[in-house]
Amino acid sequence: MSSDGFRPLDEKSLVEYLKATPSLSAKLGDQFDKLEIKEVGDGNLNFVYIVIGQSGSFVIKQALPYIRCIGESWPMTKERAYFEASTLKEHGRLCPDHVPEVYHFDRKMCLIGMRYIKPPHIILRKGLISGIEYPLLAEHMSEYMARTLFFTSLLYLTTTEHKSAVAKFCGNVELCRLTEQVVFSDPYKVSEYNHWTSPYLDADAEAVREDNLLKLEIAELKSKFCERAQALIHGDLHTGSVMVTTESTQVIDPEFSFYGPMGFDIGAFIGNLILAYFAQDGHAEKDADRKLYKEWILKTISDTWNLFYEKFAALWDQHKGGTGEAYLAAIYNNSELHLLVKQKYMDDLFHDTLGFGAAKMIRRIVGVAHVEDFEAIKEANKRAECERKALNLAKTLLKERKNFHNISEVISAIKHHDKY
Repeated sequence: MSSDGFRPLDEKSLVEYLKATPSLSAKLGDQFDKLEIKEVGDGNLNFVYIVIGQSGSFVIKQALPYIRCIGESWPMTKERAYFEASTLKEHGRLCPDHVPEVYHFDRKMCLIGMRYIKPPHIILRKGLISGIEYPLLAEHMSEYMARTLFFTSLLYLTTTEHKSAVAKFCGNVELCRLTEQVVFSDPYKVSEYNHWTSPYLDADAEAVREDNLLKLEIAELKSKFCERAQALIHGDLHTGSVMVTTESTQVIDPEFSFYGPMGFDIGAFIGNLILAYFAQDGHAEKDADRKLYKEWILKTISDTWNLFYEKFAALWDQHKGGTGEAYLAAIYNNSELHLLVKQKYMDDLFHDTLGFGAAKMIRRIVGVAHVEDFEAIKEANKRAECERKALNLAKTLLKERKNFHNISEVISAIKHHDKY
């Protein structure tokens, strides 16, 4: 055990921890004889245990003091567990249907006990690779994003409430710095951690590093990411942070959360759906070309933004006379002005969404951490072909995002880049 009381748990020591923790042992009916414990952490940072007893079940997630997928050579703060637990509680309060309940948090042990999201739930990314349609995905994700972003912004909060919340999450510095490095810096320079499908994408990776306009635009987005405390964002809302069935959608793993730009969350989700779209040709087979499934993904992208816009705007209209101090009712006091303000706000948010989504796509192709959507394509030349289409679209979206006026134009651009 370290001097701060932290010790990493294995399956044996976890049992002893559970016995000594009433909030968790009660979930198991204080019965430990036939306990099933399985370590399932396939992410980059943490140990994750599924605990199943005769009377109940839950998940234990423990943060490690380094990046698990790299090792102790890349240290990482354990305090991220505090921010994850805090965000799960806050987002769960705002959108309980789509966020797992927290049963227990131990700050010294950097450990969270939370509701077990049971089978048949699977990670969304794996479902997309398998070609499974999720008819409620856009409805559920738009609801989650609209509620968590609106109610933690100045559209709803007073400046005093907002500043207090911002201050609480300012401490998640290391994970913000990690994002700054892997999303906004490393892909645009030579870095020891960068990799890509070589030799097929060697020229493409170099082109990213030599593109002056791309660098100008990524600098603007990095500035927004670092400086704009707009709402409590998840901070890593890709398709690996969502668990799904055809009827349920659950958002997990908000350890990168902080008060940042709303478009970073919306863009991360939509950008990863676009990656899934371009990966489909690599998963197609002779008797299953995935064309109809690609159309479903495009519809989901479109529906996600349009439903988000509709729900977010409805929340704004509902609470425009409330305590939110972004646009005081005494000043923005007529319907014409309110409409103008809302239109500008949503246009800016749309362009942020495209820019951040594009940045997330680029980093998944020429940066340190890639996505299974592409990595599962065994033939390197086929994988590179899919990745190049996604990369070219991402560069277009990032550099020309302010020329797009609606999601339909984005869908057209996706289809255009899919042809070449």
